[in-house]
Amino acid sequence: MTVMLPSLALTLLCLLRAGAEVPVQPGFNAEKFAGTWHVTAAVANCSMFMKMKDGMKSSIATISFTVEGDLLMKLAWPMLDKCQKFELLFQRSGQAGHYVAAQEKKDLRVVETDYSSYAIVRELHQSGQELTAALQLLTREQDVSPQLLQKFKELIPTVGLNKDTLVILPKSGECQ
Repeated sequence: MTVMLPSLALTLLCLLRAGAEVPVQPGFNAEKFAGTWHVTAAVANCSMFMKMKDGMKSSIATISFTVEGDLLMKLAWPMLDKCQKFELLFQRSGQAGHYVAAQEKKDLRVVETDYSSYAIVRELHQSGQELTAALQLLTREQDVSPQLLQKFKELIPTVGLNKDTLVILPKSGECQ
């Protein structure tokens, strides 16, 4: 029992850090953010991500906004033998750049973007007792500059994630 307490405390501390308040892009502009993005790098503390990360390739996210201001994300993710397509709807929260999907228990924040070349997005997902976090680097082109990658790496620990789980996704011509 005494051995379990420190590990339980450490687990709770990690979850609290993963759920820590993360700022959103000041003055977020949905109209400028809409369009096609390539997921070029990602880091997460999810066990599924850890199992799949070595075989992952860059995916395409098409983002649009509803009349109500909700964020609609269409993802085309290359898998081993097919193109997996997902559609996620995130409802606008009280803050521009912050969206939630209540049924899926997801929290999405646009942490930083210049709208024309890159965006850094943080997602939290509550599944049962498990709270997982992910940080993604989105780019308008499939290429990512070393400077941008360095900026992304520096942000990883500030949102409670570990740089060791970082994957730079290889380019993919699949799932256009």
